Amino acid sequence: MPKFFVDKGQISDDVIKIIGEDVLHISKVLRMCEGNCLTVCDGEGDDYSTIISSITKTEVTAKIISKKRCEAEPNVKVTLFQALPKQGKMEYIIQKNTELGIAKIVPVYSKRCVVKPSDKSLRWQKVAIEAAKQCGRGVIPQITEVVTFDEALKQLSQCESSIMLYECETETCLKDVISGRKFSNIGILIGPEGGFDETEVQKAKSFNIQTITLGKRILRTETAGAAVLPIIMYEQGDL
Repeated sequence: MPKFFVDKGQISDDVIKIIGEDVLHISKVLRMCEGNCLTVCDGEGDDYSTIISSITKTEVTAKIISKKRCEAEPNVKVTLFQALPKQGKMEYIIQKNTELGIAKIVPVYSKRCVVKPSDKSLRWQKVAIEAAKQCGRGVIPQITEVVTFDEALKQLSQCESSIMLYECETETCLKDVISGRKFSNIGILIGPEGGFDETEVQKAKSFNIQTITLGKRILRTETAGAAVLPIIMYEQGDL
């Protein structure tokens, strides 16, 4: 059944009003009409089973039949602090990590980033919304504006557990940090194509951020998050 996200303000009593681009998608692309069923989510984890009662050019009105908590959301909230990759890779990173259950993505500008920081947060947020629809999420991951490396460290230090993927780490692996322990939130820091500068690694350690290795193979920056996240979900009982 097709799934769409709305703001809480579009839900009142037993009626949901869908506006914006989704109206065209429902009426013209999906060719839905009165009496068809829709799943609508409030973006905060609640799913509504509805039946379309009317369609205009600007609005779809749906009657709520039932409400339930979305079962697709993991208990652990994982935030990905992703150093800016080369052009075009960020959308892939957002899409795949949204599908895998990420709670938030913070783009980071570090020393070895090739691209300069720019405000693409609205575009990236749209990618997250579409990915959340496709995979049946109950919450849309937040994609923030680009932050500095220092700001990323400050935010990471507030997480219950924070890890930094570092290709020169040889002793500590992901299992050493998360196995047998339950966390409510975890932060992951991943570098750009050229990795982290040594001074950045030392600064991260001064914030008590744990460097880890993913083994003897070096993963691409766009692969690393999608490799680590399922392992965390599995260890936390969410996969």
